[in-house]
Amino acid sequence: MYKFIFIVLLLSTADTTFAQFLPGARQISLANSDVANSNDVFALFNNPAGLAQMNWREAGVYYSPAPFGLSELANGYVAYHEPSDIGSFALGGMTYGFDLYRETKIILGYAYNFENKFFAGLSLNYQTTSIQNYGNDAAIFINAGGLVYLNEQIRLGFSFDNINRASIGNEKDQIPVILRSGLSYDITNFVTANISVEKDLKYNPSLQFGLEYEIIEYLILRSGFSNEPSRYSAGVGINYSMFSLDYAFFTHQDLGFTHQAGIIISFGREGTRTQMVRKNLGID
Repeated sequence: MYKFIFIVLLLSTADTTFAQFLPGARQISLANSDVANSNDVFALFNNPAGLAQMNWREAGVYYSPAPFGLSELANGYVAYHEPSDIGSFALGGMTYGFDLYRETKIILGYAYNFENKFFAGLSLNYQTTSIQNYGNDAAIFINAGGLVYLNEQIRLGFSFDNINRASIGNEKDQIPVILRSGLSYDITNFVTANISVEKDLKYNPSLQFGLEYEIIEYLILRSGFSNEPSRYSAGVGINYSMFSLDYAFFTHQDLGFTHQAGIIISFGREGTRTQMVRKNLGID
């Protein structure tokens, strides 16, 4: 009976049921303010242009089994990044929902580095949606992103989700059309501030802010907040050898707070992520 009621609620609010999650405990702890500071494998989902900053292979897994205690909101992501002489390639997947309502997605990404200052990326998404007793449907949509180094400390980034305005079924706008733009500023070699604005065509703009502090090579603290919806987040990153383990929690004004975690494996990376990106781009 509980699941029946839940699926009825989902169907009655069909225009808001689609997954609104972006992966990565690091990104969540920064209130998803990192559109100009996307430099790990989950950039495939957040801003594909950021992939071109990495010259090393990387794989990541992010899984949230029961956000806010609701297993019906379970979501999981995987992603892999492969650099090459002709650009960066990435492959990922996503699942969201439960047995009565399920979204899945396969995503292919490509990004290119122009003179270590300009970065552009595209991703091709194949998404399916299945609702028990109502059938299933699929759609293909394209995301794009860009990133520019204004100088060695300041970056400007943007992303545009669902450029072709694909939709599920016969209803319009069932897959969100979202624009993001923001700045990232390296206050020091160890402290980075991010600010961004996110606009879903259906909702009010959301202002997002995040701060990241590398205390030592192995430990990073993060915090962020946003409005629309009002949210506070924080987290910690632990780096050891090729492994990056990230934890985040964030609050929701109606649902309370929840915990998130993810892991990234970097092949051939030495030092912190910030150090390796700056070294790859020739920034002292």
